[in-house]
Amino acid sequence: MQNDDVLAEGKSLYRKKEYSQALAFFLALPSETSADKIEIAYYLGLCYAKLEKYDDALLFLEQVVTSGTDIHRILQCRFLLAVIYVISGRKRLADFELNKLLETGYMTASVYAAIAFVAWQQKDVHKCVEFYEKSLKTDDENISSLNGLGYVLACQEKDLTRALSLCKQAVKIAPKSAACLDSLGWVYYKMGLYKDALQYLSDAEQIAPDNVEIANHIKSVKLKAGIA
Repeated sequence: MQNDDVLAEGKSLYRKKEYSQALAFFLALPSETSADKIEIAYYLGLCYAKLEKYDDALLFLEQVVTSGTDIHRILQCRFLLAVIYVISGRKRLADFELNKLLETGYMTASVYAAIAFVAWQQKDVHKCVEFYEKSLKTDDENISSLNGLGYVLACQEKDLTRALSLCKQAVKIAPKSAACLDSLGWVYYKMGLYKDALQYLSDAEQIAPDNVEIANHIKSVKLKAGIA
């Protein structure tokens, strides 16, 4: 039996976005299976990442990066490692992985956006803006960069007209994104348009009621607008 046949069911489940079932399939494979161990690690890493079990995902994604031979998958897994490091607050590790991607010429809009986000977390505004701009030159509809650059410009109170345009475009593409709605509300706040700000921030809060940043933004708007 060929490797593709051995893993076909698990791959099919993954493509159908049935990540829990796909994970169970790959975990249940016998140790003596004829399938390639790195390919199994690849799918295990992807499944764990989709299920937001990031520590488990790291173990398998790192195997692909260090022992894999498929360059596309290596680059994909390195990018996922960087994203997980960003999510978990390990900014230096994220920075390392992203710089490795740049060294290999893997300069996608998503990589640029991730570098910009890390730079923002490290309070390097200049680098942040530079890489969001690079991302949008590569893909002018990249949601992360539209939203991210709009939010950064608003926070810096620079070019609020462009910030509004960027955030509106992000919301148009992803109308149910709490992050995009929050950023648009924050731009309106910075423009002194408190009614519009509260509308979008409230919409964001309905989608992500436990988000502390959104709640703090709403408090700021209400305080400035004199709303109890």
